[in-house]
Amino acid sequence: MSVADMVQGMIDTLNEALVDAGKHDRGNSAAGTRVRKAMQSTKNSAQAVRKQVQSDKNA
Repeated sequence: MSVADMVQGMIDTLNEALVDAGKHDRGNSAAGTRVRKAMQSTKNSAQAVRKQVQSDKNA
C-alpha cells in the first residue's frame, strides 16, 4: 500500500468521525465511543505511515 493511500484512508476515517463528533457534542455518548475508536485507528495508521516513510528513506 502506498503512503498516499494510507494517508487517504486516515482522511476518510476522520471525515466519518466528524459526523459522530457533532453527535457527541449534542450529548450522544455512543457517538463519543465511535469517535474514540476512530482516533485510535488514526493513531495506528499514522504510526504505520511513519514506519513506511522511514523504511523508504533507509532503503
